[in-house]
Amino acid sequence: MKCRVLFFILMIPFLGFSQKLDFKEIEKNLSNEKSNYNYEKLIFKFKGMPKSIDSIEARHLYYGRNFRNDKVSTLDDDFKDLADSFKAGYFEECIKKGKILYTKDPTNLDVILILLRAYDQTKKVDDFVHHLSQLRILTNAIRTSGDGKSEKTAFIVNSVGDEYIFLNILNVGQDYSRHSKTYRDSVIDVWTKDSNSIYIKVLYMDF
Repeated sequence: MKCRVLFFILMIPFLGFSQKLDFKEIEKNLSNEKSNYNYEKLIFKFKGMPKSIDSIEARHLYYGRNFRNDKVSTLDDDFKDLADSFKAGYFEECIKKGKILYTKDPTNLDVILILLRAYDQTKKVDDFVHHLSQLRILTNAIRTSGDGKSEKTAFIVNSVGDEYIFLNILNVGQDYSRHSKTYRDSVIDVWTKDSNSIYIKVLYMDF
């Protein structure tokens, strides 16, 4: 990631406060056409007016991704092709491929981050700012899932990839050591440096 991108992300204040997650309620709301948190309603708002998304809506968007069957995986050939285009410096091609995956899975942090970096490289400011707002919304959902100070109040992420994106935002680097505990529904990673520890819960998809 270019320093400028990381700078913008790190300078963003996190909003909201820690609240207990209710995954069953999130799943129910997303599928309810009459709910204000219906998936189609939220995605329409997220794509067009991301700055208007509040903290509860952000939680539904981020954690609700676990209940989708059309997710893009970093193991998919299309995603690998996208990543290869970025690594090779084919940024316009990367943007075209990224838009396709974004349309399919608009709350995918990996896809949004690659698009952000490609827009930064091509100096497409409006697109960069738009996707930065989306990244802020989704990572704030993680930030308000806990305080990261204990196993019971760990930050909660959907995947290992999201964990590393979030750690980057928290400025946790290679000078931290990690140890893990495996549970039926998740893995708890503890990142430690000196007396400072950060707890992150990585969900299994079938929690």
